[in-house]
Parts: sequence; structure tokens; C-alpha cells
Amino acid sequence: MSAIRLRGATSGTTDVVAAAIAGDGVLTLPSGTGTLATQAFVNTAVAAGGKVLQVVSTTKTDTFSTSSTSFVDVTGLTVSITPAATSSKVLVFFDISLNNNDNFVTGLQLLRGATAIGGGTAVGSRTSAFTAFYTATNGGTIPNAGNFLDSPASTSAQTYKIQLRIGGGGPLRVNTSNTDADIAGLYRTSSTITVMEISA
Repeated sequence: MSAIRLRGATSGTTDVVAAAIAGDGVLTLPSGTGTLATQAFVNTAVAAGGKVLQVVSTTKTDTFSTSSTSFVDVTGLTVSITPAATSSKVLVFFDISLNNNDNFVTGLQLLRGATAIGGGTAVGSRTSAFTAFYTATNGGTIPNAGNFLDSPASTSAQTYKIQLRIGGGGPLRVNTSNTDADIAGLYRTSSTITVMEISA
């Protein structure tokens, strides 16, 4: 039976021969001596962190409106994820369609549970928010998007959601025009929040 002979870089050889299978179906491996490998191979690019471990997303297709000057939850725009490790990060993306025909600025908060995350520092009467939009439009909605890399440091379920407030007037609308009239030229849109667990 022919064999393949491997020669070491400096000395020594190892013969590799085909395995023999007996008539009873027992696999017999060839005997021999020698070292085939002196260390384990690790692909550092694969072993490194920064990999997406899981993705969870929620899309809101119905409408929502509020005239509140305090932050309130946008119903149906909530997503939950359970990180596999305390060292994992959670990358949050959102895209929300807004309408406010009264020409007031809309404030948006991103929350993990009951905790606002990613907001600016409140000073004096100035309100902390993740972002703010001028959302005036007559016949449609304006898409507003953002993202944030969160560090929950937990393996418990984490819930992320969006809150909105309006500076005055209103109502502020999500996924619908200011009139929401039954006209083909007016549109119902959708809003999405997506979270990704990223390995450390």
C-alpha cells in the first residue's frame, strides 16, 4: 500500500497511509509514530470579538398620536433581547415616520427599560433627548432614524423602546399624515426598531 511521507522542517518524517476497513466494518487506523502538529491553529480573525450574535426587530404598521409635552411611549414600537454574555454590546437602530403639522419641534428618547440612554446633558430648562426633529408636513410623514451602541452588562432580557414629546400644539402623529383622510394620495407608513447583540 502506498503512503505519503511528510518530512519535518529540520528532521524526521511521518508516513500517512490509507485507513484499512476490515470485512466486519471495523475501521482500523494505521499505526505509526511522529508528530503531525506542534501547536493548535487559531484563526484570530474568527476568534476576535465584534460579531453579530443575534438580531431582533419590531415593525409598527399602525398609527399613533400624542399632544403630550412630556415623553410618552410610542405603543407597539418596543423590542426585547436577551444578551448571551454580560460583555456583549447591544446595537440599536430605529426609523420612525413622523408628522406634526403645527410646526413644533419633536423630542425623541431612546430607553432601555425605564432608563433613557444616549441623551444629551440637560442644562437649565433645556430638555435632554436622544434627538429632536422639526417634523412639519401637510400630506405625509418624515422618516427619522438613529442608532446607539448600548452596554447593558447583563444576561437578563433587555427591552428597548421609543418615547416622543411635542414642544406645543399637536397632535404629533406616527405613520400617518396630518388628516389621515381616505385618499389614495395620502399614505400610511411604518416604523421599525431593531437590536443586535454584538460580541465583546
